[in-house]
Amino acid sequence: MYDLPFDTVLIANRGEIAVRIIKTLRKLGLRAAIVYHDIDAGTLPVAMADTAIAIDGRTPIAAYLDIGQIVAAARNANAGALHPGYGFLSENAEFARAVTSAGITFIGPAPESIELMGDKIRARSFVQRHGFSVAPCAIEDDNPATFVRRARAMGPPLLVKPSAAGGGKGMQIVRDIGALEDAIAQARSEAERYFADGRLYVERYIEQPRHIEVQVLGDAFGNVTHLFERECSIQRRFQKVIEEAPAPRLSSALRQRICDTAVGIARAATYQGAGTIEFILGGEEFHFLEMNTRLQVEHPVTEMITGVDLVAEQIHIAAGHPLRLAQSDIVPRGHAIEARLCAEAPERGYAPTTGRVLVLDYPYGDGIRVDGGLLRGQTITPAFDPLLAKIIVHSPTRIKAAQNAHRAMRELVLLGCATNASFLARILADDGFLHGQIHTGYLEEHPHIAAGEPLANLSDFLAIGALLAGPVRESADAVSDLHAALGNWRN
Repeated sequence: MYDLPFDTVLIANRGEIAVRIIKTLRKLGLRAAIVYHDIDAGTLPVAMADTAIAIDGRTPIAAYLDIGQIVAAARNANAGALHPGYGFLSENAEFARAVTSAGITFIGPAPESIELMGDKIRARSFVQRHGFSVAPCAIEDDNPATFVRRARAMGPPLLVKPSAAGGGKGMQIVRDIGALEDAIAQARSEAERYFADGRLYVERYIEQPRHIEVQVLGDAFGNVTHLFERECSIQRRFQKVIEEAPAPRLSSALRQRICDTAVGIARAATYQGAGTIEFILGGEEFHFLEMNTRLQVEHPVTEMITGVDLVAEQIHIAAGHPLRLAQSDIVPRGHAIEARLCAEAPERGYAPTTGRVLVLDYPYGDGIRVDGGLLRGQTITPAFDPLLAKIIVHSPTRIKAAQNAHRAMRELVLLGCATNASFLARILADDGFLHGQIHTGYLEEHPHIAAGEPLANLSDFLAIGALLAGPVRESADAVSDLHAALGNWRN
């Protein structure tokens, strides 16, 4: 293990990803500092950190986006490095530049790489110039006056996308060309609201595509390796629900082409750190979609099949060391599936849910990993993304992994806030999923998976109605001191 030029790392994030980073910092013998808004004062990552520094803002999210406060907190904690996690400021070049200007190591790529590959329009142009395939598209910046006309000329189906988007926000599918201008207006409105950047582009929409991504690592010495691919096609509203590695139903030749292309793109960009190259796959043809210049939510499935701690690799690369693994050293074993546990109700259009965690019991056993940041008694609010935890299962085969993941979702207990646990279990037991017949529109084609089982009789309706009543809900939520004292004990 290489020596590191810092002993404290500030985590500019919250929730399960903050807990995940703290675990690796401990393994490396490093101290963990964290920033937190008051709404997160009683959460697990704040309790786990060696140092916790409060920040504030007009809203909780605004606090976690305040570059000045976060850099000041890093200085106050004597942090020699900063890890942004994912989301928030993780792909903000201004933030990376402010961190490095303060003499603090940014655990991520250089600001110039974020500006190049984090901007979807610039990234597409860069990738195309270097001879890699991108889907046909019309880019607004090329000529704003002719943007709509050029998009119309491509013909439906089309996909309107914000340049700065992430997590599916602002994306609009257009199958009726007459609806194009309304879709552009809606996409622009969402992009300006979420990213303060209304630039758009329109690309050819591939029906029933698969979403394949490749994890890459690059260092300052020109070395680039891949850690194979992930399948991320099970999505709802362009947001991933279940991810797995390796991708099912890929020939060895196609897998090699996709992974080699990802390495080629990262090398052309002289990329340093951990990143993900995403592709859209139709049949045997694939096109560059985007690059995420950060750690991905779904990175655990890659860690499970390769045995590589990606956070540790990020830290060593940021410290200026060369890659510790050659491509031949990375050998995938078995199959891993990740299910995203979220505070939402799929049967009600994925409406967000809230509540206080009364009982929390994660599944456990060989091959089961849980990345979570919850504590019993914690209040789940609508202030942040609904992701609560990730249940990851590793098994020798895909079928076994799906079966074990299904069992894990059935064993999970979280009372006090409705979640999508049953929905995830239904996906994992679905026949089409088990046979790998998946694409990004799979859940739309199978709405019964989200709808769930119909209520059996009138008593079910009456029970639900009673639980919605204030006094009854308060009584149901109450946990006696005797039972609370049992903690997470189970028979």
